Amino acid sequence: MRLLVVNWSDQLTSRAPPKRRALTRKRQSRASHLPIKSVEPRRLYAQVADQLRELIDRGEFAVGDRLPTERELALLLGISRPTVREALIALEVDGRVRIRVGSGIYVLPKPAVAPPANVPVAGPFELLNARALIEGAVADEAARVASVADIRKVDRILADMRGARHPGPRSMEVDRAFHIAVAAILGNDAVTAVVGDLFDQRINPYFAQLASYFENADSWQATLEEHQAIRDRLAARDAAGARAAMQAHLQKSQARFSESFSDGATRPKARAVRPRALPRAARTAALALVQPAEKRSRRKLP
Repeated sequence: MRLLVVNWSDQLTSRAPPKRRALTRKRQSRASHLPIKSVEPRRLYAQVADQLRELIDRGEFAVGDRLPTERELALLLGISRPTVREALIALEVDGRVRIRVGSGIYVLPKPAVAPPANVPVAGPFELLNARALIEGAVADEAARVASVADIRKVDRILADMRGARHPGPRSMEVDRAFHIAVAAILGNDAVTAVVGDLFDQRINPYFAQLASYFENADSWQATLEEHQAIRDRLAARDAAGARAAMQAHLQKSQARFSESFSDGATRPKARAVRPRALPRAARTAALALVQPAEKRSRRKLP
């Protein structure tokens, strides 16, 4: 008996005729030298920030001028106020505007050194929406299987939260520990990793800047009470209640971050400058860039 030994790698790479293989290699070599840059998706708030930055650079708003309010910008551009807020926060982190609570948003001189282009994948409000969706489902499942030991672990974290000063690194640590502890009840490392990764995405300049305006001792007390409500639903084995409590907690976090910059504690007053209306040409350019993306983001899933 003769054994036929076949090298399948040779067979698989030799199916095409020699001339076709040579042509394919030639095309690939030519394509590799083309000046093509990789295309990266742009978040809507980043597009809005770019548009406002361009208006400032063109002199539509001078240094020291006060920009239109969030509400006015949202109406002018046809987008949501949370998107406008994320764009303004991005501009503040880049040193292009200064947000003064109780006064307005003011244009700053252009920084001598351009900021690094490291826009986060998701904006703060988009991230909180995703967490409400995912962590609500996690809490639902956790309530079905939570043990006495699981609840005791959650209780220890809540006790740590009561002694933590907020804002600060310790409060961030115990806040994360709470959400991780709820996810860990399922005993699924993949789920726990997803919840941890979502929480860690808030550790970026944009989220930190937004939080700096609205996180304080009162917001920390509210967070503690919301965490306690989640714990109580877990202990009661109330799956629907645990889901609702988790979603309510993250939705209330969004609401706290959505308070008007005209409300709350005031900061040092800036030079009062009458806001200038967004020019027609600038508004048209902004609408052309922003509105299609906003409409796509609002499209319902089938």
